Amino acid sequence: MARSRWRRRLASRRTLDHGYRVCVGIVGGAIVALGLVTIPLPGPGWLTVIAGLFVLATEFLLAERLLEFTKRHVKRWTDWVKGRPVWVRVLIGLATAAFVYGILVVTLHVTGVPGWVPGWVPLWR
Repeated sequence: MARSRWRRRLASRRTLDHGYRVCVGIVGGAIVALGLVTIPLPGPGWLTVIAGLFVLATEFLLAERLLEFTKRHVKRWTDWVKGRPVWVRVLIGLATAAFVYGILVVTLHVTGVPGWVPGWVPLWR
């Protein structure tokens, strides 16, 4: 981990360094937890988890290793998808959209449809 000058100065004071690391752990952990909760819902669940890992990786080696592992596998996946014919990429996109739509319908069925959803939306009223 390359440390900047202000971070090295902070690390020289043990109590400040400990407090800073605790704060980074709490903030990063909260972001990761929020991301994990929102993964099954439509939206940026995985991106939120990765953002939390970025925060945690600034101070914790385990989070940095996990982030590198994630980056490596996401790159492998995107390289694999790019190597497929267009019809396979379209099929993957349609399957992803159908999955997200299904999760949204189930979520609205379980939690109830909010009043701001238009009446013309099928399956939700």
